[in-house]
Amino acid sequence: MNLQWMNVLLEIVFEHQDWLVALKPAGMNFHSEDGEPGFVVLLEKQIGAKLWPVHRLDKLTSGLLVVAKSKESCRSLSELFAQRLVEKYYLAVCSSSMKKKQGLIKGDMAQARRGAFKLLKTLDNPAVTQFLSASLIPGYRLCLLKPKTGKTHQLRVALKSLGSPIEGDGLYGGNQSDRLYLHSYVLSFEYDGEEHRFQRLPEPSTLFEQDKLESFLMAQNWIEPWSLKWPVV
Repeated sequence: MNLQWMNVLLEIVFEHQDWLVALKPAGMNFHSEDGEPGFVVLLEKQIGAKLWPVHRLDKLTSGLLVVAKSKESCRSLSELFAQRLVEKYYLAVCSSSMKKKQGLIKGDMAQARRGAFKLLKTLDNPAVTQFLSASLIPGYRLCLLKPKTGKTHQLRVALKSLGSPIEGDGLYGGNQSDRLYLHSYVLSFEYDGEEHRFQRLPEPSTLFEQDKLESFLMAQNWIEPWSLKWPVV
């Protein structure tokens, strides 16, 4: 058994009577796998109660996740995601060689080799992502991404399609790095008539220097992404 995460205390951002929001570190499996306990199991152990997953993040992706405390609340929250009533915003770092700097990335997704996916030109059941980007440091751009759908590897495939895979994303041709530079930054939804919004910056790392990142987001007016004018879908 891999004991890497056994003694890690996960950050619980908010606890509701029906669900909670917690922060998943980069590199932690969502589900238990190959003897390594996953995010949900570790969170259950931490709070001493059974939990039900509502949505997920890739192992290499960090950020905010909602987890239900009952089957009933899981059904309610899952329906919000299914109806696209949950606003999600992500941060990503990629190379500066993007084909376009902002706009809409839209297309069907199909399986490729080695467990990867590819973006197609067809639009039968497309993955849809709105995005903005700005120069972070020489050679790198920070992307603010707003996925309208929730398909596997959607954001990783979207940026790969622009010729600028996410830093640390070896599966999609990204440069080797200390982590995959993709982070679930904001979650926003209404539950039982009450609005909820959660926001967390990523843990400090080479290209996610927390103080500098926050200053950069403020300078770009990205600190409240829900208030921005986004590319039309």
